[in-house]
Amino acid sequence: MVRTLVLTVDRDNDLGVKAAIRGPVIGRKPTITAAIKLGIADPEESDTNAILGALHHYDRLMENIDPNDEAEVAILTGDVRVGPRSDRAIASQLDEVIKEFQPDVAILVTDGADDEASMPIITSRIRVDHLEKIIVRQSKGIESTYYYIAKAIDDPRWRAKLLVPISIFLMIIGLGLILPNGRILIGVMPLLVGVWILSKGLGWEEQLDRLMVDLRDSAQKGIFSSMLWAMSIFSVFLAGITMFQVFSDTEQFGGSSDALIWSNAIQDSLTWLVVSVFSFALAIGIVRWGEGTYTGRSIILFGRGAIVYTIAEASLTVLIKILEGQSYIVSFDTVSNDWDLPLFTLILYYLLKTAVESITQEEENVSNNKFWGV
Repeated sequence: MVRTLVLTVDRDNDLGVKAAIRGPVIGRKPTITAAIKLGIADPEESDTNAILGALHHYDRLMENIDPNDEAEVAILTGDVRVGPRSDRAIASQLDEVIKEFQPDVAILVTDGADDEASMPIITSRIRVDHLEKIIVRQSKGIESTYYYIAKAIDDPRWRAKLLVPISIFLMIIGLGLILPNGRILIGVMPLLVGVWILSKGLGWEEQLDRLMVDLRDSAQKGIFSSMLWAMSIFSVFLAGITMFQVFSDTEQFGGSSDALIWSNAIQDSLTWLVVSVFSFALAIGIVRWGEGTYTGRSIILFGRGAIVYTIAEASLTVLIKILEGQSYIVSFDTVSNDWDLPLFTLILYYLLKTAVESITQEEENVSNNKFWGV
């Protein structure tokens, strides 16, 4: 005896939002009712076709099924906020379906890659023998292409992904054509594209999503963390203005090399960048403190930031002297004057790291040796 479950997933919960149907939906008649209600509520919804596709597979399976075998069809719904929240809902509903029907294998019917993202959740609980994607046939003319673009713009999930990059590139081109020496801004575009491709390749999206959640929580924790976050943004803005002023200063750097101009621009804006990073770290630290997840090890990050800042400042100072044609004599007085602050910062960082690790280790030992009673 083999129990087969024909399954379709509505990860963004269009069924609940548009048709007021709560998942999971189990059985042929409830599934037909859900498809009809969703189709009436939104005739252009692709999830309707996925549900009908699951019903098609179920009916075809029932026609050729052995007398001892059983089959069932079900719909799982997620959440409007697609992500961990919707995945948890799908996992909970799948457990409910498995508890009721106890299937041996499953057939998954989806309408695209968004619903297929729940595949690891399903395969962790039941073996999937077949996966089918339902694609609606459309005309291939220009009118249908315009229709898909218009629908993507109207969809809140695709609006940010489509319009925000285009608007950023257009603003950079406009500023590059309006401002003097605007070719620098236009040259930033390949840099932004490269950073975006690098982030996609290294999988930084989850870290970025977590960062945005921390920023939102930081704004909700209190006015102090919100002020620190605003200071961080404003410091980045001031760093950009400082760099632009250096590039625009033709009187001082008119005949200088590009390397000298870039070195001065980075050195002048370095302080603002450090202020931005430290303000951002303090804001996140306040959020962690409010959640009770703040550890003393986070203080070490401030020490590392101080080391990076002092070494960068000393390196830029020496580099600017060399690029200006000054002779740099390696002597005790010269090296001590240029590198005394980085050396002092390294010593302080070592002492800070040793103190934090000793305190943290002592707290862990005390926590592990607690006696919780008889």
